[in-house]
Amino acid sequence: MKFKTYISKDSKLTDSIAALGWSNNEDIYSCGGDQQVYKWSSNNREIVQVAKLPEGFVPTDLHWLIGKGSSVGSGGGSVSSGGKGGECLLLASADGRFIILNKSARIERNVPAHNGTIVSCRWSPDGAGLLTAGEDGIIKIWSRSGMLRSTVVQNEGQIRCARWSPSASAIVYCQGPFVAIKPLAANSKLTKWRAHDGMVLCLCWANNTAMIGTGGEDCRYKIWDTQGTNIYTSVADDYAITSIDFCPDGELLAVGGFNMVKLCHYTGWSHSIVRFNQQVIGSLFNIAWSGDSTQIAASTSTGSLLFGHIIERELRNRNLKAITSGRKTILMQDIVARTSDTLDFSERIIKWELGYGHLVVATVHQIHIFNENYINTPIIIDGRIDNNSIWIYTYTGRLHLNPRYPGSQTQIPHLNGRCISLGLDSLAVRDHSDQTIVHVFDLLPGATRQEEPYTIHSKSPIVEVAVCRFGNPDDQYLVYIDVNQDLYITSVHSSPEYVTHKIGTQVTTVMWSSDTNILVGLHDLSYSVWYCPGEACTDPTLIALTTFTYDTSEFGKNLTLENFEGANVTFRSSGAIFTVSVKMYCVLLHKLFAENQWERALKLCRLVQNQLLWATLAAMASKRNQLDISEEAFSASLQIDKVNYLNHIKSLPPAGPEHMAENSIMNGRIQEAEIILLHNKRIPEAIRFCLRMHRWNKALEVALKHGIDVELVLEERKKYLLALEREENDPQFLAVDEHVD
Repeated sequence: MKFKTYISKDSKLTDSIAALGWSNNEDIYSCGGDQQVYKWSSNNREIVQVAKLPEGFVPTDLHWLIGKGSSVGSGGGSVSSGGKGGECLLLASADGRFIILNKSARIERNVPAHNGTIVSCRWSPDGAGLLTAGEDGIIKIWSRSGMLRSTVVQNEGQIRCARWSPSASAIVYCQGPFVAIKPLAANSKLTKWRAHDGMVLCLCWANNTAMIGTGGEDCRYKIWDTQGTNIYTSVADDYAITSIDFCPDGELLAVGGFNMVKLCHYTGWSHSIVRFNQQVIGSLFNIAWSGDSTQIAASTSTGSLLFGHIIERELRNRNLKAITSGRKTILMQDIVARTSDTLDFSERIIKWELGYGHLVVATVHQIHIFNENYINTPIIIDGRIDNNSIWIYTYTGRLHLNPRYPGSQTQIPHLNGRCISLGLDSLAVRDHSDQTIVHVFDLLPGATRQEEPYTIHSKSPIVEVAVCRFGNPDDQYLVYIDVNQDLYITSVHSSPEYVTHKIGTQVTTVMWSSDTNILVGLHDLSYSVWYCPGEACTDPTLIALTTFTYDTSEFGKNLTLENFEGANVTFRSSGAIFTVSVKMYCVLLHKLFAENQWERALKLCRLVQNQLLWATLAAMASKRNQLDISEEAFSASLQIDKVNYLNHIKSLPPAGPEHMAENSIMNGRIQEAEIILLHNKRIPEAIRFCLRMHRWNKALEVALKHGIDVELVLEERKKYLLALEREENDPQFLAVDEHVD
């Protein structure tokens, strides 16, 4: 992957370019010392003058506010809402003023803000306000109409650059060799650290990964987390790093210096580097990504404008490989058959994915769906593609669903690959306004959740969701990671009251296998494989038996998950690709489960005699009421307590309420067991069941309602408190005790 670059020709500019930013995916606006605002076209690189600035206004920075509250500009690192044009242009001046221009290039506000030069001006990600940072060491926050809200930072040192956090809850700025994060919440502490040996010249904040990039006079660029921990430090270049910016989707990073531009992964390692040795273009300033994350623009110290777009992006899936050889061309190769096809498109390629025997390509106004067996006859979807909705299509091009939830239209620009997941028959979307909520849509025809999704509530904000892509409709699971890096799992079809189980800690990212319900997750220096997360999640012992953790120190740092197909997991570390295999017998076991071939699964376990296989078989068989098979599997995995409990279940009348209730308890479905007993009028059994589970209030409620075994409940409660050496403090039990006495 690399940049294909172009230098502007006959720019007609009499002065250097001080600032620039993308208005949409096609147009770039720039301004310089000649006090003119120009519009450039990324297609033919033509230039048009669009506005003249006030007398004495020498621009230093600009930033576009895009529709639906998103914004994009030079070094902004914010999400653009696709092809829509900008709404308001924010311009800062060397005399301490900032102005706001509307679409017609008319000045709406002209505000004196600082006593010196304004070095940074930025719209907030939600579009509700803006910040200005000046050489006077002050950062101010203003309303959208230009009214001063607050002075956030007041320091003696000169501020070089300032940026919003993706959630608009904090501001990062650089001052000399230091970088600081100032949260906007009251009584919050400033986080400050020394970032470079020399002055920090540029910084940016990624949208999805919460990483901060900095470049300095020490000729290095570095990646940091929000606590100031160094993630990556580059080797020293020949010259200072003068510009840096994450792309809007957070996956790539552009770094500029003298006669040099780099395309990097968001963790810091470099995909490619372009050096302009034939002509001197000078240092690159104000690198800015287009909203679709495919193009960059940068001003140079010699007054030229640099354009660049990504080519040679490569995707692999089984025997297929696809490479973008140009802005409108993809080379499709079959590695096994040794055939290749060139796919030409009438419009620029924006996004594309390869998998499940299909290549899906999104251009500016169309979606092309290619089947690997009929590569020359794609299905083309025209129109009905906007930036304010989610559209789900089948591989035949039929519109399947247009899911909506409260506030979804304003949240679409903030969606990324970590907060939306499409499964076999369900869609999960994390809410952006309340990040503790996940909306779950049912994709089955006629399902009620297509219009009214159920919601999963987490105690902490969620950073990633993933829905499995394999299995029967009853075996669909959703996992999510919260801000504490805890991993939780729940059944997709256990609505409306989703019961979540914690199955991992210190997990940074996860991925389901495309062929089985096996889950892999990354930690800091290791990775874990959950071979049976859905069925074993109710039992901590089974989760421990079916989860393996492996060291990744030999792979290096900055490890990321690339792919998980069949039994192969692909990692990438500093550009190098590593492939590891999960237990192949477990993959076969999952496929036998999906086909209900229990005897063959049992024979496989007897042949291999592996504790992992036996534990996986035990969890699967227990959920599907295969008691004889689960008894043998538990016995082979040395779970004697569960063998005894299974013998107790088998001693009960088959298909009776007690039998079904005990089986539900075995699988961790406590509430289901209680409902079975109550609906079948097994009141004494239901009371004793609640006592066994220590559901004291429910036991007392059922006993009082039916007038049965109230004394038994009180007596068991007294024994329980006596064993704990505690006094009764529950108001419900105190009231009943008094009444009984």
